[in-house]
Amino acid sequence: MPLQEHNYWLTTTEFPGAGAPRPLPEVVDVAVIGAGFTGLSAARTLGQRGAKVAVLESESIGWGASSRNGGMVLTGMKLGVNKLISMYGRELTQRMYAASLASMDCVEQIVREEKIDCDFVRCGHLEVACKQKHFDDYARQAEVIAREFNHTLRVVQKDQLSSEIGSTIYYGGMVDEVSAGANPARYVAGLAGAAMKSGAEIFEHTRVEAIQRESRGGELGWKIATSRGPLWAHEVFVGTSGYTGHATPALQKKLIPIGSFIITTEVLPEKLARELSPRNRMIYDSKNYLYYYRLTPDRRMLFGGRAAFFPGTDQTVRRSAEILRRGMIDVYPQLSDAKIDYVWGGTLDFAFDIMPHAGQMDGMYYAVGYAGHGVAMATYQGQKIAELMAGDKPENPFVGIKFPGAPLGLYNGRPWFLPFAGAWYKFLDWVS
Repeated sequence: MPLQEHNYWLTTTEFPGAGAPRPLPEVVDVAVIGAGFTGLSAARTLGQRGAKVAVLESESIGWGASSRNGGMVLTGMKLGVNKLISMYGRELTQRMYAASLASMDCVEQIVREEKIDCDFVRCGHLEVACKQKHFDDYARQAEVIAREFNHTLRVVQKDQLSSEIGSTIYYGGMVDEVSAGANPARYVAGLAGAAMKSGAEIFEHTRVEAIQRESRGGELGWKIATSRGPLWAHEVFVGTSGYTGHATPALQKKLIPIGSFIITTEVLPEKLARELSPRNRMIYDSKNYLYYYRLTPDRRMLFGGRAAFFPGTDQTVRRSAEILRRGMIDVYPQLSDAKIDYVWGGTLDFAFDIMPHAGQMDGMYYAVGYAGHGVAMATYQGQKIAELMAGDKPENPFVGIKFPGAPLGLYNGRPWFLPFAGAWYKFLDWVS
């Protein structure tokens, strides 16, 4: 088949219909902005607590990063543990790491309780070292994680790496058996169905244009202007991640939208697929400008990376297909003749400190900043902030940590500096 500029995952599932267009409710308990992992997880939890919830989505269910990612359900965070300890100290870092492990269980529990058919499997992840220096750091990381967080990682020497990956270009690897893989489109579709079952209503193609404080019947809440008319909510929860826009300007200025792109090959012969990834791991490399890759459940090689830092356009998607194909063949020369069937792009949200953040800003609740670890952490944060809104006191170490903006305030939500950032990370990969 010819190369399609289309998200492969969307060919594998159907999304629950939000129903025929209907008027927005006049009043709700909670307006959730964004029908991705974060918003739908929050809506499900709030609906189960008896809240009247309206999920407002500018496009369609799961349209953004929630269906466009690689389906890697990963432990840990983007930053290394030693960096985290230097930033937050041991006790808070221990709580953060425990939350990352709990986020895995959160996804697994929802998949089981809601009977979501999304190919969720605890296949583990493999990080591979692009340089000897990177590999030398793995043993130190594994020792710290075992000592401080009581979590076991396994370091794989270069001469043993063939049991994990059918590539000879790396200097070794590190395995975490707890991580998982899933079909993200099926998962977000199932999460939407679960939110609707709990009583939440989802309004697709409903763009939030403005939010302002307004009293109603003597109670302070929020008037929300949308492309389909207004509604009033007691509380607002924002889960828009890399698609955060001008309706929440204070939050938009805290987040950098970064493009990530993916190709998938044709279906591979079973013997070749087993050679490429003998244990079916979720794999990513040790660079800043990294590649990540895995086999899909139907034995395609899915290969992604920051081929361009800018969010996707027709031009960047087409250019990224060739960049990623070259990268894939560098890793796997065995795929030099494999046809590329699909290419697509999406947008990740990075905070300036590359950390997840959640809590309240300007009176609105939010959870954002997953930096490529969003399948598990977004689900978890949606649930935890919903519990907070419902009056509980859930353990959540990402609430209240410093949420920095751009140095000197030189950022208004338009990432003019991304080409320079991309060049800087490539330089760091060269010298590291």
